[in-house]
Amino acid sequence: MSPNPRVLVVDDQPNILDLLDTVLRFHGFTVDTAATAAEAIASAAARPPDLVLLDVMLPDGDGLAVCRKLRADGLRAGIIFLTARDARADLVSALAYGGDDYVTKPFDVEVLLARVRAVLRRSAPPALPDRILRYDDLELDQETLQVRRGGAEVPLSPTELKLLRYFLTNPGRVLSRAQILAAVWEFDSPAVSNVVDTYVGYLRRKLDRHGPSLIVTHRGFGYALRAS
Repeated sequence: MSPNPRVLVVDDQPNILDLLDTVLRFHGFTVDTAATAAEAIASAAARPPDLVLLDVMLPDGDGLAVCRKLRADGLRAGIIFLTARDARADLVSALAYGGDDYVTKPFDVEVLLARVRAVLRRSAPPALPDRILRYDDLELDQETLQVRRGGAEVPLSPTELKLLRYFLTNPGRVLSRAQILAAVWEFDSPAVSNVVDTYVGYLRRKLDRHGPSLIVTHRGFGYALRAS
């Protein structure tokens, strides 16, 4: 990641675009802006961002579809949704579509900046003594953020990478949903705890394409990284 992380701000309200452009540049970020879904996808392809601030409601589509498209195109950058919706189902959907966090409108600028920095930290290579984390035929290179299973590369989003790292640093241990939520999302609200199940499902499907399942469900408790 560059010393001045690139943030793509996507919102159809000019006042929000101007505000976030000014605030983020003041705090040392490089900023691109887009007012439509089409502009967002084109901008991300031309200048891959380190993080995307993505409005859920756009004039030519919705942010959830944009997020899905960006992930399908291989974008691993963190994505924070900006949404006026605060119902539990809407927030869970935002995270389940590949988002890493959400901020409800109207938002506090300082809170938004804190969320931006937190998601960027998740995307950065962790500073640990062991560069390669391994379990069975699975490995995570913590400098390049490459994941391989059985020699095959497994592309993961920033949140999926952090989730995998948490499992790899706790092999064999049954981890509760609350523990996973606190470690990966830095949340402690039960209102979004079922996003853990969603992301474990995403990670499990990607890993299981290359071998027997390594993530075991312990009903009523949580999950464990354990070879069958």
